[in-house]
Amino acid sequence: MDETKGAPLGQSTSRDDVLRRVQTAESVFLPREVFEALYLNPERNVPGDLRKKFGNPTPACLIGFVMAATPYAAANMGWRGAGGAGGAIIPTMIFFGGMLQIVGAIMEWILGNTFSMCLFFTYGTFWVVAGTQLVPWFGVGLQYSPSGSNLQGMTEPGYYATFGFYYLSLAMVTTIFTVCALRTNIVFFSALFTLIFAFGCGTGAFWNLALGNVHAGERLTVAAGAFTFALTMMIWYVLAVQLLEAVDFPLTLPVGDLSTYIKGKKERAINKERMNGNDTPN
Repeated sequence: MDETKGAPLGQSTSRDDVLRRVQTAESVFLPREVFEALYLNPERNVPGDLRKKFGNPTPACLIGFVMAATPYAAANMGWRGAGGAGGAIIPTMIFFGGMLQIVGAIMEWILGNTFSMCLFFTYGTFWVVAGTQLVPWFGVGLQYSPSGSNLQGMTEPGYYATFGFYYLSLAMVTTIFTVCALRTNIVFFSALFTLIFAFGCGTGAFWNLALGNVHAGERLTVAAGAFTFALTMMIWYVLAVQLLEAVDFPLTLPVGDLSTYIKGKKERAINKERMNGNDTPN
């Protein structure tokens, strides 16, 4: 007899073995919808077991994004007198929005999460650019100023027109990300879809300013801020979902899993082979 268990030794050993196997399975294998909610990335088979050894970097990346994007959106909308293109939060843009997301993107790369890696490298770099362009040391307006003044150059039509193409490029790459996000969940897809309009309004704002349409440029800037604020609310929600899951909280918030509706190419091929196999006569 096992004196500590009050049961035969063999039965106790068998029970412990079952418990260990259950615990191991729960810690290694995640349901598809849970994996995509945690990593914002369709699950792909990758070599090694790094996902079991390292923590999930995705929530940290989301924190970096919303901590920069939320006050930036408020500045664009002019709430409570905020403005100045977010100049007061330059360190927030560079360190929260930029460095935190870039470090997280490196971790996503190590874990084999290609889609998440591309997202956080892209938007992390965006925030570095947004912050550093407001630092006079970088002199981004010098090429457009006849007097050699950086600040004056940043108000010239050539500067506005050129920077508008940058925002157009961001809208284009975000459109590709949005299509890919159809394999994740509704909330994240909606956030990226909203971001397309934010960058689109930013493009229109710079191009109108280049043409001297100051009123239209200001209105489009406010619209860009509104779209940005709307998407940050969705990202705050996704962040809450991930952190609650990280601590095994008893409440699970819905995100609207899309993976079961839009199946992957390989999964479709496997299902097709199975159907053809079933249809083949013996």
